[in-house]
Amino acid sequence: MAPHDDSTAKVAEETMVAETVSKPISTIVIIIAMQTEALPLVTKFNLVEDPNSVFPKGVPWVRYYGTYKDLNINIIWPGKDPASGVDSVGTVSASLVTYASIQALQPDLIINAGTAGGFKAKGAGIGDVYVASDVAFHDRRIPIPVFDLYGVCAKRAFSTPNLLKELNLKVGKLSTGDSLDMSPIDEKSITANDATVKDMEGAAVAYVTDLLSVPTIFVKAVTDIVDGDKPTAEEFLQNLIAVTAALDQTVTRVVDFVNGKCVAEL
Repeated sequence: MAPHDDSTAKVAEETMVAETVSKPISTIVIIIAMQTEALPLVTKFNLVEDPNSVFPKGVPWVRYYGTYKDLNINIIWPGKDPASGVDSVGTVSASLVTYASIQALQPDLIINAGTAGGFKAKGAGIGDVYVASDVAFHDRRIPIPVFDLYGVCAKRAFSTPNLLKELNLKVGKLSTGDSLDMSPIDEKSITANDATVKDMEGAAVAYVTDLLSVPTIFVKAVTDIVDGDKPTAEEFLQNLIAVTAALDQTVTRVVDFVNGKCVAEL
């Protein structure tokens, strides 16, 4: 057996990466936490629910799929929690469906779309839609050197300069945690993350897609002002339907832009 050549392996890896980013995008996975957010896009793209799930038996995860223009579109919704019957929001479900979707569908691009809380101190308003430039966790507190950085897990999002310029989209940092409200200690972490928007899935999706090297775009629409005067839950429910329309419009524009392009052209 010939000796292992690190330089040859590195060249092969670089070649594979170059081929991946230069080939036209064919398959997109859109990960959305709530059914209310997902169904308008299912209708827009004329998708159908997969009757023969690509996911393990027993999980509630739902895949809607179809062809839109030159793209194979898959919308993945984590489904209803079997015990409570509510949408399976949060980081655990998000990371699981992201991993399972990549394994089953081998997407060229992932879009994590959803609603989020926004900060008026950073200029966010109800109905604003942001593409995340950076993602991080704000509730994984491990006050031990290096473990603290692992807990925050700050990552730069995939760069899409042409997309941002062409569609004139707002850009901001995204902070993720498993609570809808914001405790004082979470607030300190969110401020440290310099976040404009906060959600319950983004950084979990980013963790998985970074491990598996799948380009990912985070599209977040503001339903509530976290540093405002109204109770978060009340404002979220009040604006959910209207803001979802703005979210779906932006996701459609993103998909239209992606059609016919390779990853390197985004």
